[in-house]
Amino acid sequence: MDITGKIKVLFDKQTFDSGFEKREFVITTDEQYPQDVKFELYKDKCDIVNNFKVDDEVTVHFNIRGNEYNGRYYVNLNAWRIEASSSAYQGMGGQVAETVEDSPFDTVDESDDLPF
Repeated sequence: MDITGKIKVLFDKQTFDSGFEKREFVITTDEQYPQDVKFELYKDKCDIVNNFKVDDEVTVHFNIRGNEYNGRYYVNLNAWRIEASSSAYQGMGGQVAETVEDSPFDTVDESDDLPF
């Protein structure tokens, strides 16, 4: 899954006694009713947010993780890739690392008339 928005908060990396590391950040979506969405980065992925700052427009690719602990249920959004959004790249004169046209999974066979 992915979502686009502006970085609102970048938290410091947390290191636990076990050696486990995590870092959290929040983006604000750009829609009619903006949402503040918190993501988590784990282990070696903690550093992928280092090149970004508050107010940067980004696209976050993430997985939804759910678990149960002592009868309570939790959901975490585990980010695994962050990239500057296409409008931010165009403003800086750069290019987006992966566009829809570059993806081999987004090809459409126009000769197929199936409704799905």
